Amino acid sequence: MAISDRSSPSSGDDGTGDRTETDTTGTEPDTEMDEQPEAKSTGAYSLRDHIRNHRVHALVVLAFALYPLIHGMLAASPVGSEVNAFLPGLTFMIIVLYMGLFAMSFDFISGYTGYLSFGHAAFYGTSAYFVVLVTNGNVPFFPETTPFMILLVVGSTLAMLLAFLIGAVSFRLTGVYFAMITLGVAQVMYEGIRNWDYVAVNPQEGPTLDESAEIGIPFVETLSVEIGRFGDSFTDLLGLGIDISATTVSYYAIGLVVLLSYLAMQRIIHSPFGRVMIAIRENEARAKAIGYNTYWYKMVAFGISAFFGGVAGALFAGYARAISPENTYFFLVTADALITAIIGGLGTLAGPLFGTAFHQWLEDMLSTDSGGIALYLRDVIPESVLEAEVVGISLELLINAALDGRAPLYLGIVFVLFVLFVPNGILGSLRDRLGGTVADRLPEHLDRYRR
Repeated sequence: MAISDRSSPSSGDDGTGDRTETDTTGTEPDTEMDEQPEAKSTGAYSLRDHIRNHRVHALVVLAFALYPLIHGMLAASPVGSEVNAFLPGLTFMIIVLYMGLFAMSFDFISGYTGYLSFGHAAFYGTSAYFVVLVTNGNVPFFPETTPFMILLVVGSTLAMLLAFLIGAVSFRLTGVYFAMITLGVAQVMYEGIRNWDYVAVNPQEGPTLDESAEIGIPFVETLSVEIGRFGDSFTDLLGLGIDISATTVSYYAIGLVVLLSYLAMQRIIHSPFGRVMIAIRENEARAKAIGYNTYWYKMVAFGISAFFGGVAGALFAGYARAISPENTYFFLVTADALITAIIGGLGTLAGPLFGTAFHQWLEDMLSTDSGGIALYLRDVIPESVLEAEVVGISLELLINAALDGRAPLYLGIVFVLFVLFVPNGILGSLRDRLGGTVADRLPEHLDRYRR
């Protein structure tokens, strides 16, 4: 399904909602990645200039890197109960990382070429199942001891090949027909995998990972760490008395893979190939008229998108160590990526990551699994007040009815509000507010206040 925002024809994100202005006449568009100081054209562009022009991106990465430390300090402080109620824990942040990567891979094809891939979960599930099945010894020619990182690459490559097969048929159509074909193929695979006894004793529940998954350099034990709730942990690190839990190790290891994947996709988007992708989104007929073979550009973009969707699926399988058709191949997995991409900003690449963070934060805050508002209110409000009745209804009953298990309801309301009032998403709206790319404009705005 081709989509285009004519009121805001810019696209392409470098990590903070920045977009690339597209010229669909076929000339190379001006991008914020090209808006470097004049010194760059004279050969005097220095490392300092590069750091200055990407300081916003560095701050975003630093914020993610410091989150476990800040969250731990706040949780141990007098406001610990408030932190547990209103800030997502590390387990939720790990979900943000791999689901954010999946949403970014969805945005890579849907936000930058305008073709909505409603069956994107097929790539996520294919890689996830490949990792688990190989580790359990169920795939010929792949030994059970194959390192996880190799499985991640091979599983993602299989997802890319699957995308080429699907794209060979679906890209000959446009509009809703493309979206429906991708959705139809994914649903066929979903029904097939949940009724295939070979993948698990109970295929509807799915298989579990028998061995641990390690992220790092294959066959180098000292440069690899085991991820998962029972993965590697460190006590008295370097003799400094610092303890790092298995969850924190998983957070940083998965975060590193997500960061490298994002940088790779971002570099592609800001290349000549990426500019053609955007030209296809804005006006495919004009892109064809000036000589681009748009069919093959879309096929390659679809394959790249599927590859990184497969990376996300492999990370999920390695961390969770248990998968099922419902959380891999099911169409609602793609729906989550679509929702978070719209919330964060469709066509901004990094926007879906922040949309996922917002989505998970809201879900965590409204849940009662590991905290949330409902538990917090029950703890801080005196029992006499909770049990006091007004018109036969107690405050505790009201809290139970309004908050317990109501996260999907409020998430749906928030999504509708975003579509109605923030159609460009979080990062797209921030860019519009600043009057330009976030990386360029935000430092300028901050400099004005310093003056």
